[in-house]
Amino acid sequence: MSETVQEAGQDEQQSVSGGGSEQHADAASTSRSEADLVREGDIAGDYLERLLDLLDYDGDIDLDVESGRAVVSVEGGKDLAKLVGSEGEVLEALQELTRLAVQQETGVRSRLMLDIAGWRANRRDELSDLGRRTAEKVAATGRTQRLRPMTPFERKVVHDAVATVSGVTSEGEGEPPNRRVVVYRVE
Repeated sequence: MSETVQEAGQDEQQSVSGGGSEQHADAASTSRSEADLVREGDIAGDYLERLLDLLDYDGDIDLDVESGRAVVSVEGGKDLAKLVGSEGEVLEALQELTRLAVQQETGVRSRLMLDIAGWRANRRDELSDLGRRTAEKVAATGRTQRLRPMTPFERKVVHDAVATVSGVTSEGEGEPPNRRVVVYRVE
């Protein structure tokens, strides 16, 4: 099954909604009011604050709403890198636990994004650059490029970056956890 640039966002929504129907995930994400999302952020912030206290880590928690989802960032303390992991795997696990804590309190599956020590923001910049450079290379050479397997978040960022370069497009290939972005020239 191929994944177009437009479907990449749905792929991310489906993976974070527990594999339910894409239409259900879209409906749930659009029906959330800003007040609901702020409440999700508050619940997530309280959950993460308790976690940091248990670990005896210092960190400042920032709550925001962007693109129809709560965004929670934890900044500060030198120990926070341990909550990210070498490739963001600990961050992904903490994000899922935080989403479950929000769901337990609200009864609704959360799509909140968690960033710790700016790792996700930096990763977004790196992946945007990778997607743009790959698309430019494919546009110049005409040779299809297959990138390494990525998470739904990573694939979405790459698809968005590829879409900014004319003459090329991208789609997903494979099944998780080996799903990757393929960039090719449009004839």
